[in-house]
Parts: sequence; structure tokens; C-alpha cells
Amino acid sequence: MVVRLFVDILRNGIEGCYDDDVLSLACFRQLASTDLYIFRLATKKKRAAMSFYRNVVWFARGMKDYTKGGYESASKHFNPADLDLNVDCSEKSYMITGGNSGIGKCIALDIAKRGGTVHLVCRNKKSAQEAQTEIKKASGNNNVHVHSLDLSDSKGVVEFSRKFVESGTQLNVLVNNAGCMINNREVDANGNEKNFATNTLGTHLLTTTLIPVLSKSSQPRVIIVSSGGMLVQKLNVDDWQLEKEKKFDGTMAYAQNKRQQVVMTEQYAKKYPNIHFSVMHPGWADTPAVRSSMPEFYEKMKDRLRTAEQGADTASWLAISDAALKQSSGLFFEDRRSVSTHLPLAWTHSTKEEEAKFMAKLEALADEFMKN
Repeated sequence: MVVRLFVDILRNGIEGCYDDDVLSLACFRQLASTDLYIFRLATKKKRAAMSFYRNVVWFARGMKDYTKGGYESASKHFNPADLDLNVDCSEKSYMITGGNSGIGKCIALDIAKRGGTVHLVCRNKKSAQEAQTEIKKASGNNNVHVHSLDLSDSKGVVEFSRKFVESGTQLNVLVNNAGCMINNREVDANGNEKNFATNTLGTHLLTTTLIPVLSKSSQPRVIIVSSGGMLVQKLNVDDWQLEKEKKFDGTMAYAQNKRQQVVMTEQYAKKYPNIHFSVMHPGWADTPAVRSSMPEFYEKMKDRLRTAEQGADTASWLAISDAALKQSSGLFFEDRRSVSTHLPLAWTHSTKEEEAKFMAKLEALADEFMKN
């Protein structure tokens, strides 16, 4: 996802900034002249300078790697056999959150085409049922099921998982795809900020409460669909829901949630060695979520955006292919290859103590919804 700084730049025009997908000096000058940068530099010089550096480096990388052109370049090195239609998923069961549209729907269709049993876990039941009908028709697979769940409803997530586990239904793969980016600060009945409640707490609750059923299956996997936007954020342990920010920035809250998801994945891999965990960035894809949450970005970048299918490719590869299991658990992926979770010289690394503190806070918060 693109941070607000670059939405402003796109609004003012980006033509002429790029030459062979390399950020030019002219674009650096344009970036440096933005009101947002000047404001940040004037008020919080050190923090703003580092934020600016991260944003510039990240956006330059995005224009090269996260676009449709980036996917087309990377895909030249894919092994077609990894996701051949002959790959058999018929004896396995897959749960995809947010599987009613965009990337999640593409993942669900990829699995259904290969015979897998699909569980669509979606907030909007009507939309999920429409997706269910489309997937059945396109794949010829009737084993596509709909479950209604709002991931921001923490108690509801726990209740759903417990019922699923108690039902004895098989589950081989969980794809945590659902997410949200709410631009205005909203707090739920439990006092949690809505982006955090959905993207971080909801993902954690669903994943950990389904561990018992995943552990019973052969070669279980958990995939989290994160975002490259997390690269501009360092894990914020003390203000993990951005309560201390004078002006709430939904884009930055989302990016912080996505950094949290990366840390969660790394920690899950250590705690549950019998399950293969991975986290991935889909690139900048043309999805309903992008169109609704970032309309200006979409209008300026729509000719460069990946298709939803291209954005889903790596998540499908991680969920389906045997090749993915040859990778170490806990890694971050872009276009079927593991990559660093940090930009060079960006000072976004956190200590083991900070990560342990974050997980302890998250588990303590989750425990509040698992008591009854």
C-alpha cells in the first residue's frame, strides 16, 4: 500500500519522475518539496528525515518491483509446474478469510480448480455466497463453503474457531487474507482501534485458536497476506495502536499492523514448528479494497497495477505448491521468493526483547477473549 506522502505526490503528478523504473533526481526533488515532508522535518527533524528516507526508498522499490511490470519480470523465473492445474488439492481443506473478492477470491478459485475443499470466511455473507456460486461454476468444484465472520469481532472469532474445531472438520491450510484500512480512528466496544482489531488481533486469534485442528493434518500451513508498506514502519511496542499520535493516520496504522503481522509470523514459526508459516506481499494490485480505500492512488496508478490474479499468485503458491514447503518457516515472500523484511539503512529492526514484549502483550489481550 502507498503511504500518504506518495498519494500527495501522485495527486500533484508523477509523470517524468521515472526513467527505466529508477527514481530520478527530479523525483527526489519533487518528493523533498512536499508540504508533508517540510512539516515533518520542521517539527520532528530526526524522525521525519528517517521517515522520508524510508518512504523514498520504498516507493522507488515499489515502482520497480510491486507493479504489473515487476510481476511480469519476476514471473519469468517461476517454475510453471509449481502451480500446474495437475497439482492435486483434493484431499485437503483450505480456509481463506476475505475470500469473497480481490486477492482472496483468486486464491480460493486457484484451490477449487485443483479439487481442494474451500472455506470462505467473510464478513459480508451475501457477497460471500455470490463468490461461492462463481467459484463453483468456474472450477466445477462444489466443495466451497461459506462462513460469516467479522474479524474485528474478537469474541466472535474465538466462538467461530471453537465451533470449527469441535465440528471435527479437517483443515490443512489457513490463509489470513482479510484486512482493512480505516482512515479515521474508530474504537470498538472493547477499546481496540478497528484496524488493529481486524488486522492484528483478529488474525492472531483466528490463527492460534485453529492450531489444534491444523496440527492434526498433514503438512499444515498458515499464510498471512501482509503488505510491503510495513517496510516503512518499525515495530511500535509501546504505542501499538497509535493512541499517542496527535493526528491519526490510517495508512500508517495499517502499515504498523502489517509490520506486526511479520513479527507474529516469525514468532509463530518458532512456537509451532510442526506448522509451516509464511507471510507475503502481493504487490500493488487492482482490487476492490485498493479502489475504495485509496481512490487517488488507484486513478494515478491504475495502468501500472497488477491484476488481482497476479497479486494472489504468491499466496496461492505458498498454499498449494510443494516447493513452498522447501522454504524455511517464518519467511516473508514477494513473487515466490523470500526477501528481507527491512529496507537498507532504514532503522526498522526491533530487538528480541521488543518482539517478545509485543507478543506477550498480544497474547495477554487475546486471553481476555478466550477465558469463556
